[in-house]
Amino acid sequence: MTRILVASATRHGSTAEIAAEIADVLRREVPGGSVDVRDAAKAGEVADFDAAVIGSAVYLGRWLPAARDLVHGHREVLAAMPVWLFSSGPLGDPPVPADELTEVAALGAAVGARGHRLFAGRLDPQELRWVERAAARVVHAPEGDFRDHHEIRRWASDVASTLTTGAGDRS
Repeated sequence: MTRILVASATRHGSTAEIAAEIADVLRREVPGGSVDVRDAAKAGEVADFDAAVIGSAVYLGRWLPAARDLVHGHREVLAAMPVWLFSSGPLGDPPVPADELTEVAALGAAVGARGHRLFAGRLDPQELRWVERAAARVVHAPEGDFRDHHEIRRWASDVASTLTTGAGDRS
């Protein structure tokens, strides 16, 4: 049985919803797979897993501390298994900012990640604290849900396919 960790750091729930969607696809498409969805801050021991998908919301171009800490704190164990990273946060159509995140590239390199995907995010001003609402107004952040669920499921299916064919195994 393949044990898969799907961990995410989220501030307002959107990234956790993406993680749950990824986990649903992995459960359906990895025969004999067991998928645990966890908050990155409470992920626990990652050595119990055979593969990991780790994601974070992005604020000011950076992952949330819980996701960064998970990768840094378990770097050696993660480097010995197939790992994929995802980020969520750009808003609008097209999503802005859509640039590759330097910090995430470094995290991916540290664990030999098979890939990283940047997904558009969601902004609901009613979920924000007043400081966050003020910042969103200053940068003219568009309101709405810009997540492409088809793209999320397609990417998760690609991860599942890699795990199923064994292409994700380390030799």
